[in-house]
Amino acid sequence: MKNKKKINRKPDTFSLISIIITLLVIVFISSAIISVVAGGVAYLPEALTSRETWFSIKLSLKTATISTTLCVLTAIPVAYALTRTEMPLKKLSEIIIELMMCLPYLVLGLCLLILFSSPFGDFLRDIGFKVVFTVNGIIIAQYFVNLPFAIRMIRTAFMQMDERLEVIAGMLGASKWKQMTTILLPLARNSIISMIILTWSRAIGEFGATLMLVGITRMRTETLPGSIYLSISTGDTKRAMASATIMLVISVAALIISNKLNEPPKYYRIGGEDGK
Repeated sequence: MKNKKKINRKPDTFSLISIIITLLVIVFISSAIISVVAGGVAYLPEALTSRETWFSIKLSLKTATISTTLCVLTAIPVAYALTRTEMPLKKLSEIIIELMMCLPYLVLGLCLLILFSSPFGDFLRDIGFKVVFTVNGIIIAQYFVNLPFAIRMIRTAFMQMDERLEVIAGMLGASKWKQMTTILLPLARNSIISMIILTWSRAIGEFGATLMLVGITRMRTETLPGSIYLSISTGDTKRAMASATIMLVISVAALIISNKLNEPPKYYRIGGEDGK
């Protein structure tokens, strides 16, 4: 049937106010971004020929990829436990995870610094795993900061899934592992992809917890946000804007890839395309 009811899109006062506010927000965000990009583009060639810049880019990509992988491997089972099991102290566990999302990154970094400066940290150092003022600390800081958000996104996706499909699969003999890998994860595919991209992008830009736990040392623990911090501290605004522009390009690329992977599948009918 081609006769479809047209939705009434006649503008009203509230709609017009909403549109105006939205446009003002877009203008504000765009002007802030353009002000950095406009100043940074001119110095990109100079920045991209700097060994220090390439060090910070490689370190950021490396640590963000590792910490995101750890977040994925942790967030999925945690979200499953919170939504599909009767684990003890579930409510308390949820509160603790939510609390981590509310704390400032500097506080989270301070918590990590105290933890890894304790006898536990000394034990790790003695067995060869150094954290404070090392690249390992960057990865742990990114992981600690982003894990609650990763868990929240996967937990929300799992809560929206119809558990009856898993119950039916269980009645047919499928194990819990089989139910998760063949039903739950495929249905949550788009949410998992979004979580991975968002977590990776957030890890690229993480700074507060890293500063507390690792500090920023040139050509040693210098990520892209650290490079911006050092450049501003020394009055090198040009390099800071160039590094910020590089981060923006990486974020835009990640967003495009995320949107592309999250495109809904095209369905075809016999005798026509796209349902026609």
